[in-house]
Amino acid sequence: MINSDVPEIILTVLFYKTENGKEPVRDWLKSLPDNYKKLIGEDIKTVQYGWPIGMPVVRKLDEGLWEVRTNIKDGIARVFFTVMTDTIVLLHGFIKKSQKTPKEDLMVAKDRKKKVRGMF
Repeated sequence: MINSDVPEIILTVLFYKTENGKEPVRDWLKSLPDNYKKLIGEDIKTVQYGWPIGMPVVRKLDEGLWEVRTNIKDGIARVFFTVMTDTIVLLHGFIKKSQKTPKEDLMVAKDRKKKVRGMF
């Protein structure tokens, strides 16, 4: 019997993995204070269970590229991701301290998105 009180997972979460097996987003998350990890994890879980969703948690950046936005004491934590069928792939994470998204961070995410989409 299925418990109807438990929400259904819409998306499985994967971390982008480099050719040498590193997971940059996982490593970045591990480097953060526990309270930041918890907040960011809750927002990723919101996406996982509620996709598709929009602002203030998720903002579309480009074709097939979105960001999870988490307000923290130091600014806004951003996790760029793409969605492949029923999987969210976390591509890049950083803490944004200015109004504009840094071009370097956006380019990292776009490059990783191309690599990931070529694998599916």
